[in-house]
Amino acid sequence: MRKKSMLSLMLFTMLTVPFMAGCGAGQGDSSVSQPQAGTAAPTAGETAAKDKDQVVNVFTARHYEIDSKLFAEFTKQTGIKVNEVKGTAEELVERLKREGESSEADLFITVDGGVLNYAKQNGVLQPVSSPEVEKNVPSQWRDPENHWIGMATRARVIVYAKDRVKPEELSTYEDLATDKWKGKVLVRSSSNLYNQSLVASFIELNGEQAAQEWATGLAKNMARKPEGGDRDQAKAIAAKVGDVAIMNTYYVGQMLHSKDAEEVKVAESIGVFFPNQNTTGTHVNISGIGLTKHAKNKDNAVKLIEYITSKEGQTMLTQGSFEFPVNAEAEKPALLKEWGEFKTQQLDFAKLGEHNKKAVELMNKAGWK
Repeated sequence: MRKKSMLSLMLFTMLTVPFMAGCGAGQGDSSVSQPQAGTAAPTAGETAAKDKDQVVNVFTARHYEIDSKLFAEFTKQTGIKVNEVKGTAEELVERLKREGESSEADLFITVDGGVLNYAKQNGVLQPVSSPEVEKNVPSQWRDPENHWIGMATRARVIVYAKDRVKPEELSTYEDLATDKWKGKVLVRSSSNLYNQSLVASFIELNGEQAAQEWATGLAKNMARKPEGGDRDQAKAIAAKVGDVAIMNTYYVGQMLHSKDAEEVKVAESIGVFFPNQNTTGTHVNISGIGLTKHAKNKDNAVKLIEYITSKEGQTMLTQGSFEFPVNAEAEKPALLKEWGEFKTQQLDFAKLGEHNKKAVELMNKAGWK
């Protein structure tokens, strides 16, 4: 009888000890802590929910390598995994509308102030509440109600052939529509959002008639039918197809630091000019982040916005993309420092979206293909 009791005790101990150890230790814990009296051990469902919270799901229309590096660094520092879903801004907004409360997206990232406002107007975003974000990002780079937060800006400037054009010959966007530049202007097509927003800014600042006249004059001065992206306009200058082009600044920085020796050579042959410094200022657009209306990982999402807009995050972003940081404390690349400060257009970014349809109509009427 004693042998049977001892055998039963041993069997009970062998089965119970591993079970208790499994309940007491958490993944990655260096020590085992037992629940206090009166406190139940977490259930399997509660543990799974806790693990699930350590993510943030991002719908992004920005397809830049530096963004993924930023996300990876955020994960390294916080343990919060960033899942990216990429697509066009329109596709992602429509998906957010369609999925509603069932959406897994926590953040929406895109370029262009008009598109950010489009997302806001479609009810897929909610205000971001964070003193840290408000400290990092000046109000001029945020939605008035914080439905989106700027993460970087880009200027749409005039670039020119250093061997054929002197910077003192340049002045304004409007000047490019004069006879002086006939057959010398390069620009991508009217279907490009960057150009649509540029024209939309003219509508807001100068009125429809002036915007129409400018688009018509520019189209008449084009050196060729619009083709390719911004980099292709720079290459066309180097090939002497035209002498001046309208481009976003960050492309110049990226080309100068390209692994492609030919791109570097092209970038070295062009100069950058910030137009309209004595009038309305250079056209600047924005990339931004919005907190989705039904974010399930809201706290983690806000933490990511705080990191991206921090001095560290902004320095990493601008050093990798050559966009302008929204946080003034960020360390800019030498090239951006060399360009110095410049006067920018002062307008509500929402107007870029509001005038988009009219901008497209004006460009088509002007013959801007």
